Amino acid sequence: MDQNQPPGENYAHPKICFFHVLFKAASLAFYILSTIFVDSFVIIFVVTVLLAALDFWVVKNVSGRILVGLRWWNEINDLGESVWRFECLDQESLARMNKKDSWLFWWTLYLAAVVWILLGIFSLVRFQADYLLVVGVCLTLSLANIIGFTKCRKDAKKQIQAFASQTIASRVSSTLQSAFSVV
Repeated sequence: MDQNQPPGENYAHPKICFFHVLFKAASLAFYILSTIFVDSFVIIFVVTVLLAALDFWVVKNVSGRILVGLRWWNEINDLGESVWRFECLDQESLARMNKKDSWLFWWTLYLAAVVWILLGIFSLVRFQADYLLVVGVCLTLSLANIIGFTKCRKDAKKQIQAFASQTIASRVSSTLQSAFSVV
């Protein structure tokens, strides 16, 4: 992507952005509409959770990597402890990321969770524990991505700061060495 784009830059990855939003919107829309028009809780549960799982997978494995240059996963080490793993693009590549892509990624990630929370509150008020289960599963998938990508972004910032500090220290050191070697 060219850094000298006009202020109204377009999305660098419109297809990825489309699918990033599609499964969030599909799971929310299906849940809302089906609670009104469908009588089968099983169908509502299965289809809504399937769409939310597709959203989780697309965000975690595709759109997060392409739109914001971040990737995370969690694994269990030999001691049985949960260990978070993070990957991010280098500083130069992160600086070239499209701002619109990044904005869409983060806003839709948080907005979907907020909508699931509101739907959960609505289910609580209506005393619908079964529908609260659907919302809980979908919210958990959404929050897992929020936590993973937020931790990943913080880790990436730490890596960038460490790299910058190391670069500055090495330049100061080489400058001092060359200054004293002249003497």
